[in-house]
Amino acid sequence: MEKRNPMLHYLMLAMLMAGLLLPAAGHAQDQSAAILNPSGLPVPRFVSLKSNEINVRVGPGKRYPIRYVYRRAQLPVQIVEEFAHWRKIKDYEGASGWVHKGMLDGKRTAMIVDKLQNLYARPEVSDQPVMRAEPTVIGHIRACLPDWCLLDIAERDGWIRKADIWGVGRTEVFEE
Repeated sequence: MEKRNPMLHYLMLAMLMAGLLLPAAGHAQDQSAAILNPSGLPVPRFVSLKSNEINVRVGPGKRYPIRYVYRRAQLPVQIVEEFAHWRKIKDYEGASGWVHKGMLDGKRTAMIVDKLQNLYARPEVSDQPVMRAEPTVIGHIRACLPDWCLLDIAERDGWIRKADIWGVGRTEVFEE
């Protein structure tokens, strides 16, 4: 009968396990990233509602009950989670729920918050206002600087401070 070295046996077993488990662990990590963020886009991010009637569900699927219904197209919402074809969204009041990704639009909008706001010809408060907008008015975002965004409201453009709108991240800078 051949005598075996127990240390060699454990070493070979450890190498075998490492060889089998490492690729599987790497594969599992890649899959979990795809499952956690199926779109490949950053989360959280802002989008808008496509339709005037969108069911918001308790969970990510049609089998979940409807929590409430949005009745305002172009309302800006924030995607805070993704699962397959479903997106968990949050609105400006903090209400959240799940909607099908087909109900969301990548076109960026922002909503005036708090009180009547001035919009300016240039991103400067010392400039003359070009229009005023009531709370909950929605405009299309044309561009954002570090502290200001250019909104199109009823086919008129004006600059507004980011702090006075909801629908854009505080550090976002972009042009449509």
